[in-house]
Amino acid sequence: QVQLVESGGGLVQAGGSLRLSCAASGRTFSSYAMGWFRQAPGKEKEFVSAISGSGDDTFYADSVKGRFTISRDNAKNTVYLQMNSLKPEDTAVYYCAADIANYASRWSDSRYAVDYWGQGTQVTVSS
Repeated sequence: QVQLVESGGGLVQAGGSLRLSCAASGRTFSSYAMGWFRQAPGKEKEFVSAISGSGDDTFYADSVKGRFTISRDNAKNTVYLQMNSLKPEDTAVYYCAADIANYASRWSDSRYAVDYWGQGTQVTVSS
């Protein structure tokens, strides 16, 4: 069982920045792909970004590419999402997720299921 706890959400003006963190339990954190999804009101949950267990490979949705950066610190069992140049359309609940199969490249496929979810953290971007 893997427990995920997100932090770092909040209210920011358009053009601003936020950094989300996700702390994970478990001894084999470096073997999991980790990443983020988001869900805006009235919309389906969507892929944002993923990172392989080693941290060597990263993947982004087109809507955030060039603005968001995912990283991880395996010594701290933590994954981060640095969000810059935020837009009102980035407003959503952001969920951390873990994939024990470590297939970060498949997260953008809506048919692919990750294994564990955090409780979510709200990000609100005002115009």
